[in-house]
Amino acid sequence: MSSIQPVAKPPLKTRVNSAFKQLMSIHWWMAALYLLLFVGGAFMAQLERGVSFRSAMYDFHKSLGVLTMALLTWRILVLLQVWWKKYTKRLPKFSSQWFTTFALHSSLYILMWAVPVTGFFLSNSFRPNNVKFFGLVLPDIFPQNSALVDLARGFHFWFAYTFLAFILLHSIAQWKVVRANYRRFVGFIKSRAIKSSASD
Repeated sequence: MSSIQPVAKPPLKTRVNSAFKQLMSIHWWMAALYLLLFVGGAFMAQLERGVSFRSAMYDFHKSLGVLTMALLTWRILVLLQVWWKKYTKRLPKFSSQWFTTFALHSSLYILMWAVPVTGFFLSNSFRPNNVKFFGLVLPDIFPQNSALVDLARGFHFWFAYTFLAFILLHSIAQWKVVRANYRRFVGFIKSRAIKSSASD
């Protein structure tokens, strides 16, 4: 008579790897959104007030900012899940390199939060009900105050470009990963171009 075998639980490493893949997927989605925000923000700043599509671009810019805040919240929750599963079993080696990496990533997360929040601050200070998420008017976080518009604009500008500087530092630190992903992206584009030409 055969005994009933207990159902084996998936190994911890597999569960951590799955959460890590999810974390990296959010990472690249946010990277693409921040690229759009930086390029679009720099372009919008040069537009005259009389340009017909200026208001639509600002609304789109704000919508992307709200989306990044939602993704950031999800990303932090997944990151905490990864840390919990990883570090409850074994603590990290607290070396100088670990502290440097931790400080850099912590700064990135703070700035990822600060840039859209100061965008809210700027929009709400200018006038109430000034932030829409793809047409849906969102509640104000800050009260309307015309006297704070210049201060809010300065915060949003300097936090954004400080964040950009930290992104460059992060890219330099992860240069091998950046190069590998660039080559993978170029290879994907070339393969798509070959398939497209072959089907014509």
